[in-house]
Amino acid sequence: MIPRYSRPEMTRIWDPENRFRIWFEIEAHACDAQAKLGVIPAEAAKAVWERGAWEIDRIDEIERETKHDVIAFLTNLAEHVGPEARFVHQGMTSSDVLDTCLAVQLTQAADLLLADLDRLLDALKRRSLEHKYTPTIGRSHGIHAEPTTFGVKLAGHYAAFARNRKRLEAARAEIATCAISGAVGTFANIDPFVEEYVAEKLGLSVEPHSTQVIPRDRHAMFFATLGVIAASLDNLATEVRHLQRSEVREAEEYFSPGQKGSSAMPHKRNPVLSENLSGLSRIVRGYVTPALENVTLWHERDISHSSVERMIGPDATVTLDFALVRATGLVEKLVVYPENLQKNLDMLGGLHNSQRVLLALTQAGMSREDAYRAVQRNAMPVWLEGKDFRTMLKSDADVMKHLTASAIDDAFDLGYHTKHADTIFRRVFGV
Repeated sequence: MIPRYSRPEMTRIWDPENRFRIWFEIEAHACDAQAKLGVIPAEAAKAVWERGAWEIDRIDEIERETKHDVIAFLTNLAEHVGPEARFVHQGMTSSDVLDTCLAVQLTQAADLLLADLDRLLDALKRRSLEHKYTPTIGRSHGIHAEPTTFGVKLAGHYAAFARNRKRLEAARAEIATCAISGAVGTFANIDPFVEEYVAEKLGLSVEPHSTQVIPRDRHAMFFATLGVIAASLDNLATEVRHLQRSEVREAEEYFSPGQKGSSAMPHKRNPVLSENLSGLSRIVRGYVTPALENVTLWHERDISHSSVERMIGPDATVTLDFALVRATGLVEKLVVYPENLQKNLDMLGGLHNSQRVLLALTQAGMSREDAYRAVQRNAMPVWLEGKDFRTMLKSDADVMKHLTASAIDDAFDLGYHTKHADTIFRRVFGV
């Protein structure tokens, strides 16, 4: 977790203090369940809650000797609880604690990420509505295609993040499982009631089948979902980076007073936030493959997944949390230049109306092949010589045999291209 790209709300989830608190709650709730079953004295379960405590430094000291983090924690806990500590961890194995704790941490992280997505969605919706009818040129292959609006452009990103929110809700539900089934997952030394009891107390569901570990396909789906969200962030950031290019300058990141763009060139205004988002997105996507590799474990359990998750759990969630918050600020403060949008739209002398002319000619009786050739031969001089497309068409005898001058003028109506903006917005945003 790099402080430069971290928010305390998320890093706290992965702090040792939070991890050990969750471990303690798992053990204490398990003691309560065991007491209800009559496996341990009720007084012992009460003592765990009343005297249970731990010190991170002490746990680290014990682990240096034992080389086992859960044993180190239980040893330190016993130093506080006293003789009743012999009833702690009855019939349990380390993975019961570790996997259930990770489930809690990932659900906590998911809740923060869902809140982040809500704020980003709100920002995208507001800016989409603001520019619902602000015309801009649409591009395919980076080349002028047909007009759209800046609001419709942003609405597409809103729709992507709305899908991502649903995906993350599903991934959260899938990861939120509790496993307290003992060695190799058979419940031989612990009653399934304990698992059910702890799961309810922690807001988790019961893992239907654990083999001493929670199946890692759940975790793979969780991190894959984070990767898809990161990819959507990169898509948004790349759009901004292209729009901010000096030759385009249709929109740009907010440049605050006193901000510097370059150590060498005082004039620079660089898309550093969106470039940062592209880089952070690569990091999050990079954690998807290790999560997929973790699905394959030896027999009922090995710990090849453990070192991976100790890295990617904090790093993926912390990085994505930071990126989502940064993206929200980027969208909220994005500077849009309608005059440049219009200027670029008009840059190619009306070529963006080529399909309208093509269709008008076919409707007027010309074959599609002949219509395409007629439109294209008038379009090329506009590309190469800077001529006006409408004028070229009106000077073409073949075109004028089929279309009147007013029909050609109608084909250059900008409103034609934006007439279904309302329909798109209803589909994306609802009523």
